[in-house]
Amino acid sequence: MSQSLQGVLEAALYASDLDAAEQFYETVLGLEKIARQGNRHIFFRCGQTILLIFNPTETLQPPPAGALPVPSHGATGAGHLCFKVPGEEIAGVLARLQQAGVKIESDFRWPSGARSIYFRDPAGNSLECAEPKLWNLD
Repeated sequence: MSQSLQGVLEAALYASDLDAAEQFYETVLGLEKIARQGNRHIFFRCGQTILLIFNPTETLQPPPAGALPVPSHGATGAGHLCFKVPGEEIAGVLARLQQAGVKIESDFRWPSGARSIYFRDPAGNSLECAEPKLWNLD
């Protein structure tokens, strides 16, 4: 089966304040918003992946009659997501985060030499920007 799985098409994080999430991911991180449905979810494009931000309370509700048959789902607590950033661009991302007042929790190099920076979104999700060579993907 693993040869059929070609990558991650979408990833989900959870945030109860979608307005704060929208401002952070669109303005601070610069992701392209592709959809928002009220207080239920916001979807962003990130390279070849779609980042889904769900309100955990709303996504636990079953779909209304006539809606797409997507099962209810969700998580509680902070999640983690790592963004792939070329090494020569990490300093610029770091500067953008610092200019926006985002606290950097960690900035270091792995034994492989890949650099990672860690920070949190307004919902407390742990976010990371790392060079692809962290997983030998460059």
